[in-house]
Amino acid sequence: MAGYLITLNDESSLAEIVKSGFYSTIMSSPQYSSWGISHEGTFADYLSMKAGDFVFFFVKRKIYGCGKLVNVGSDCKYLNYTKAGIPKGDQTDSYANTRLIESGNSGNRCFCTFVPNPAFFKKGIDMDAILQNKDNPFRSVRTLWKLSFIKMDDDESDALFRVLMKVNEDNINNTEAQFAFNQAFHSRLSRLVLYEYKLQRQFLISSCKDARTNRLKHEMALEAALCEILSNEEREPFGKWDYISHQVAASPFKPIDYMDKMDVFGYRYIPGYDVKSKYLIAELKKDCASTDIVEQIMKYVDWVSNEYANKDYSMIEAYIIASDFDDEVKALVKEHCIRNFTKGFRPTEFCVWNNLKMVRYEVVDDDIAFSVVEA
Repeated sequence: MAGYLITLNDESSLAEIVKSGFYSTIMSSPQYSSWGISHEGTFADYLSMKAGDFVFFFVKRKIYGCGKLVNVGSDCKYLNYTKAGIPKGDQTDSYANTRLIESGNSGNRCFCTFVPNPAFFKKGIDMDAILQNKDNPFRSVRTLWKLSFIKMDDDESDALFRVLMKVNEDNINNTEAQFAFNQAFHSRLSRLVLYEYKLQRQFLISSCKDARTNRLKHEMALEAALCEILSNEEREPFGKWDYISHQVAASPFKPIDYMDKMDVFGYRYIPGYDVKSKYLIAELKKDCASTDIVEQIMKYVDWVSNEYANKDYSMIEAYIIASDFDDEVKALVKEHCIRNFTKGFRPTEFCVWNNLKMVRYEVVDDDIAFSVVEA
């Protein structure tokens, strides 16, 4: 399963959060009547959460675990109050009366629910001890910078879980070495009707849409919507994906602010098997696509081929999603977005990759519709 590494200020906060069984990012109030890009990025992370995903915490150099997201009612993430999906909803008189987190405030717009798995141990692991192992899958952990939390893929999450379990082998049955967990919040939540608290993309789209053009004002809102769609639906032309994340690093390690990041990245498994079959890369433009985005996505295609797919381009599906495509972009995709590669040994198979699709998006009834554009 995927996993989330959440940053906290101190161990007392960790004990309180583990005991309650929920985590809520404190978000600033938008200055205008629409969400800002930072808000949309936070919502994008929540929208791809699924029950069973790992939960870890990072406190002053140390990583603590282990937990997993769990559905309470129909989902593992909710809005905190009924107006939380509206940018200025925190200024209404009614929000406090509908708040699910009793100790929270208007900045707690949404939250996720988790349980210990098998326990949250008081003994953490220093970040250096995690990263110094040369044979490890840790990519996202290395990019944790100026973020409330990050999403890790299955390999990274599983490796972190195994390291924490090994270090706490003697504490698995020792409750004194574990943070306490109280079921009270989950029990109260399970007795409520939570339909109005559903965390979904439509409230972001409604806030960010340009009614004149059927486009979105921010690419981050499109990222958030796409993350939810790909995480939960088998939508054409993309199909079904088992792991979806956004802003995944796609360059050699360097100062974080200068790292290239893929807008949306994901993968799927062979059905019924723990074997990755395909990787997804999507680059987004809220307006008309430019030639720059074609060059950028092909750079990411090469990166994923080398870093994830063992140079097998046939494992990669790439998409440019934009409001429109001009003839110059179409010609560039058709003529230059091709890779020649080989597969196998004795005999060697000579292959050609040209699996970059152009997809037009438009806003329809506070949702996103997609259509393939031919080169």
